[in-house]
Amino acid sequence: MPSGNDDQHDVESQQHQQQHSDSGSETAHAPHEDEVPEKQPEPEDQLRTSPKGPGEDSNNAQDPNLVTWDGPDDPENPLNWSSSKRWTTVAVVSYLTFLAPLSSTVPAPTVPYIIKDFAVADPKTEGTLVTTIYILAYVFGPLLIAPLSELYGRLPLYHACNTLYLVFSIACAVAGNMSSLIAFRFLAGLASSCPLTIGAGSIADIVPLRRRGLAMTFWVMGPLVGPTIGPLAGGYLAESRGWRWVFWLISILAALGWILGFIFLRESYATVILKRKAARLRKETGNMDLVSALDTGRSPRQLFAFSIVRPLKMLLFQPIVLMTSANMAMIYGYLYLLFTTFPRVFGGQYGFSTGSVGLAYLGVGLGSFLGLILTGAFSDRTVAALTKRNGGVHKAEFRLPPMFVGAFLVPAGLFVYGWTAEAHAHWILPIIGSAILGFGMMTIFTPSTTYIIDAFTVYAASGTAAATVLRSILGAVLPLAGEPMYDALGLGWGTSVLAFIAVAFTPVPFVFWIYGERIRKSERFRMDL
Repeated sequence: MPSGNDDQHDVESQQHQQQHSDSGSETAHAPHEDEVPEKQPEPEDQLRTSPKGPGEDSNNAQDPNLVTWDGPDDPENPLNWSSSKRWTTVAVVSYLTFLAPLSSTVPAPTVPYIIKDFAVADPKTEGTLVTTIYILAYVFGPLLIAPLSELYGRLPLYHACNTLYLVFSIACAVAGNMSSLIAFRFLAGLASSCPLTIGAGSIADIVPLRRRGLAMTFWVMGPLVGPTIGPLAGGYLAESRGWRWVFWLISILAALGWILGFIFLRESYATVILKRKAARLRKETGNMDLVSALDTGRSPRQLFAFSIVRPLKMLLFQPIVLMTSANMAMIYGYLYLLFTTFPRVFGGQYGFSTGSVGLAYLGVGLGSFLGLILTGAFSDRTVAALTKRNGGVHKAEFRLPPMFVGAFLVPAGLFVYGWTAEAHAHWILPIIGSAILGFGMMTIFTPSTTYIIDAFTVYAASGTAAATVLRSILGAVLPLAGEPMYDALGLGWGTSVLAFIAVAFTPVPFVFWIYGERIRKSERFRMDL
C-alpha cells in the first residue's frame, strides 16, 4: 500500500498541473518523477482552453493573495492522505460504482413475474424497459452531475445521489403498477450515475499516476462485473420470495452505500478544498483579496455552462475520446443485449429454471473477473516498463497494450456463443463463449478508461462522462433490438452481426498506439473547452 509521504514528489508535480484546472468535474493528476519527463506538457498543449481568471499563474510566488497548498506536506492536499484513508476511499467509491450497474440487471430474470403480476399489454417492450430504462438514465445523469460537482464539489454529490438512490429503490419495491415501476427505475438510474460520472476523478484526486492502474481496476470492476452478478441473485430471490424482494435487496445494498459514504468519504477535489481554504483565510485575516490559486474568475452560471457542454464537445471533436468511447459503448451494449436474451437461450432453449438462468451469467462474470486480475496485475507494471524503455518519459498510450488482446477476444467470444447456441450444443459451450467475451471486455474497458484519464489530465472527468453517456445509449437501446434481431436472424447469424462490428473496432488500440500522441498534440484537434 502506498503512503502519503512516498508521494510527496507527486504532490509537487501536481501543484503545477492543478493551477490550470478550470472545472470542478475535472482533475489534475500527479505524475511520478520516474514516469514523466522533467518538463511535463501543459494541459493547454493538448486542448486549447479558455482564458484564465485570477488563478491562471499560481506559480507566481510574488503574489501573496493566491492561496495554494502549504508546501508538499500540506495535510489538506488529498495526495498526502494516509494509505488507509486513501484506499478506504477507493474501496467505498468502487462499491458505489459496483452497486449501480449491479442494480441494473438484478431484475432481468424477474421480468416474467413482474409481467404476470401487472398484466402488461406489451410484455416484450415493457419487460425489456425494466432493465434498459435504468441504463437510459445514465445518458442524462452525467451531464447534470458533472457541472454540479464543479460548483459544489464531489462529496455533496455523493451524499445527495446516494440518498435519492435509496429513496427511489424503495419506491421500486412498493410500486403499484408497471408505469410507476419504470418511472422509479429511471429516477434511481439518474441518482446511481453519480459514481460512474465522478468516481474516476475521485480516485485520480488521491492516487498518483504510478499506482492509478491498480486503483482504476477496482473501480472499473463495477460497470462490467456488477451486471453479471445481479441476475444470479435476482433469479433465485424472485423464485423463492417474489420479485419485490429483488428491489428490497437493492434498497438494503443502497442503504449500506449511503452509510459508508457518510462515514468514510471526504472532499477530495483540489478546487473546492482551496476555495474553502481561501474563504477561511479571508475570514481569519480580514484580507478580502485572498483567492484560490485555482479560481478561474468565472461565475457559477458560467462554470455550469462550460461544464455541461464539455463532455459532448470532447465526444464529438476529440478522436481519442470518440473512438475509445465508441469501443467501450459497443461492448457495454453487447453485455446488456446478451443479458436480456439469456432467458431466451438458456431458459427457452436449454430448459433452465428462472433461478438457474442466473447461473448462466456466471460465464461472463468469471471471464470478466479473470480479465480484471490480468489487467490489474500487469497494467502499472507494463506502464512502468514502457516508461523506463522510453527514457523515463511517460505516455498515455502506454495504457493500451491489454487492449491488443481484448480486441480479438471480444469478436471471438461472440462467435463461439452465437454458433454453439445455434447448434444446440451442450450448454457449457455458449457459457464458455460468454466467458471469453467477458475476459475481452475487461481488457478493453479498464485500459480505455485509464487512457482517457492519462491523455486528458484536467479534463479526465469530462472524458469519462462522455464515455458514460455514449455507452449508456447503446446499453439502453441495443437490448430493445435483441429479440427482433434474433427472431429474424437466429442466434448464430444474429450474434455474428455483433461480432463483425467488433471486428471493425479491432484496429482502434493499434491505431492509437502508433498515432495517439500525434493526434493529442495536433493543432487540428485543439478546441476551446
